[in-house]
Amino acid sequence: MAAININDKIATVRELMEQRNLDALVVMTEDPHGSEYPAKYWKFREFLTGFNGSAGTLVITAKHACLWTDSRYYIQATKQLRNTCIELFKYGLPNVPDYVTYLTDVLPSESTVGVDGFTISYEKCRNMKKKLAEFGIKIDYKVDIIDEIFAPREPLPNDEVIEVDPTIAGLTRMQKVEQLREIMRKNNVTHYIATALDDIAWISNLRGNDIEYNPVFYAYMIIGLDDVNLYIDPHKLTSAVSHRLMEDGFKLSLYDHFEKNLGNIPANSRVFFDPSTANTRIIQAIHKHAHLVEGKSSIELMKSQKSPDEINHIYSSMIRDGVALVKFLHWLEDNVGKQRLTELDVAQKLIDFRSEHNLYMSESFEPISAYGSNAAIVHYSPSLEGCAELKPEGLLLLDTGAQYADGTTDITRTIPLGPVSNEAKKDYTLVLKGHIALANAMFPEGTRGVQLDILARQALWQVGEDYGHGTGHGVGYCLNVHEGPQRIAKTDNGVELRAGMITSNEPGVYREGKHGIRIENLVVCEPACETEFGKFLKFRTLTLCPIDTRPILIDLLTDNEKKWLNNYHRMVRATLVEFLSEDSDKQWLINATNEI
Repeated sequence: MAAININDKIATVRELMEQRNLDALVVMTEDPHGSEYPAKYWKFREFLTGFNGSAGTLVITAKHACLWTDSRYYIQATKQLRNTCIELFKYGLPNVPDYVTYLTDVLPSESTVGVDGFTISYEKCRNMKKKLAEFGIKIDYKVDIIDEIFAPREPLPNDEVIEVDPTIAGLTRMQKVEQLREIMRKNNVTHYIATALDDIAWISNLRGNDIEYNPVFYAYMIIGLDDVNLYIDPHKLTSAVSHRLMEDGFKLSLYDHFEKNLGNIPANSRVFFDPSTANTRIIQAIHKHAHLVEGKSSIELMKSQKSPDEINHIYSSMIRDGVALVKFLHWLEDNVGKQRLTELDVAQKLIDFRSEHNLYMSESFEPISAYGSNAAIVHYSPSLEGCAELKPEGLLLLDTGAQYADGTTDITRTIPLGPVSNEAKKDYTLVLKGHIALANAMFPEGTRGVQLDILARQALWQVGEDYGHGTGHGVGYCLNVHEGPQRIAKTDNGVELRAGMITSNEPGVYREGKHGIRIENLVVCEPACETEFGKFLKFRTLTLCPIDTRPILIDLLTDNEKKWLNNYHRMVRATLVEFLSEDSDKQWLINATNEI
């Protein structure tokens, strides 16, 4: 029935395309702010396809419907698109064209491709327009058919915005604005357009609840050299918050007026924006005589380099997260095989332990609780319909995180629930070796994530294994669990790692139908030393939770790798034991951190 419904939706879209003289329609995943996880109001691609992964692009032509997604979602998308008219294109595999190349292959010259300009970045739209033009194909970025078919469509969220406690924020909003203005002056910029929701939340010292797991709110911002204009639904602001914003020199305007007001920016102004997040419609609305200045978000780089105070607060959140995890892992060990437990049960139990602390706010992303072969689906999320029951055997992969008032956490542990195959033990040990190699890295200033990625993969590569996702992503400060600009991956984004950046360290390996293994800690980049060859940086691990030693094939570890693991466990034990009130939890922690 679901497949028929999806096919009917695609048929309805084709009727609307014909009315608008469109030969193809591209449906993006993003909202107007380039958000990785949009609010339900913007989940049109998910509505049309039934595929709910966080990355995907749908292309509909008169005869075909195709979805592109990356390796994280190959298995999931295959299942969710089964028996529909939508063909899956596995982006990144050999001989698989990207969706723009596909359009040039199937559409004749003089065709028109439609896309909603609010949901595609200026950079992505420009590149697509240029490539299509080479084949005589036009693009119409003012297409809006969502309201005609997306029903019932949830309204835009308007939950109340809160202020970050000044003792946690570190800097006032005006101190942050002044730092940005210094950058603007150096680059001869008169207006800075902020569109990414986490950028706006960070610089304004405000947090919201408009997107699940991400404490952000829908808004735009224009920072001038003498003024700041925040475009936001006024229902989000209490009178007290509005008053303090205006006291700080913020002008408050309606969210819906942003596109129109961009035309009021004076001629000859120099307007900065990030083309990777600013949507096409708003950039096209800027006064045609203004000078556009493109670049990577300065706010993104500012917020990525955490201050010592911010890092201290984050470490405090790691301690309470570690306490909750120890309690959970002890409980799990005591109960698997003794009562019926599902993937959803254990995910909820961890939430219960975390929420015991009054600074806990929510999970930082949808928990991945994957037992056995389900863990081979990289971004697997259990559901009531297909939830696996845990048995006292095999592996459980738990990738979870929390939002605390003073920090954001993200951790993955792969846990043996009983006997584990030798193949799984070998895979587990190789993943651990990669994790340790990256954690131990020391590197010169100017090093980019792509230059370190091999450290996490080398042990796997030597036996012909690999994983399709990145090795590390930036993590926000009481903000998005996925934050740029830094990353550690096979592909280069040109961003160097800097002191204060917090990044995940999460190699893994996945065998369809068998198991999935991932070990993840968060690390902070900090100065290591300065020699005649320059300044060097290193990683310090922030996450505090035992790494299960039971699946390790000890003979595959070097002495240095054993030393790192023993030192890490010694630190975890010394830090957490005093915060555990139950003697049984303390004893479990001691046992779990014994030297190997």
